[in-house]
Amino acid sequence: MSEEAKQRPLVAVGVIIVKDGKILIGERLASHGAGTFSIPGGHFEFGKTFEEVARMEVQEETGLTDIEFKKIVSINNERVYGKHYINIGFLTQWKSGEPYTAEPEKSRNWKWYDPQELPSPMFAPSKGIIDAWLSGILVNEIVA
Repeated sequence: MSEEAKQRPLVAVGVIIVKDGKILIGERLASHGAGTFSIPGGHFEFGKTFEEVARMEVQEETGLTDIEFKKIVSINNERVYGKHYINIGFLTQWKSGEPYTAEPEKSRNWKWYDPQELPSPMFAPSKGIIDAWLSGILVNEIVA
C-alpha cells in the first residue's frame, strides 16, 4: 500500500457568522493559508459534536460566545495547500459581543464584510464555504 493510500483526510470546520447581512472575516497568520482571509474555524476534535467544535473555534479565535446555530451550509472534499481536507461549513447568527483578536499568533483583524465584497486573497476553504452558502449547494467536491 502506498504512503498516500495510508493517509486519511483531515476534518475541519468553518463558521459563517452573520450580523446585519455581513459576515465575520479575519486574517490568517499561522499554518497553511497564512496571509489570506478566512471565516473562523479549525480542526475537528475527537469526541466533540459539530456545534461544540464550531463554538469552540469561534470563541478561541474571535472571543465571541453568543451565536445561534442555523444549519450546515457546506460539506466539501478538497485538496488544497498540499493537504486533503473534508470541510464542514456552518451558518450562524451573531447575537451579541464584539470580535477581537483572541489568538494573536494565529489570526487578527476580525471585521464584518459584505459577502459579495470579500477581502483578497481569501483562504480557499473559507471561500468554498461562503460560495456554497450563497449558491445553496450543500455538497461540493473540489479536486485540485
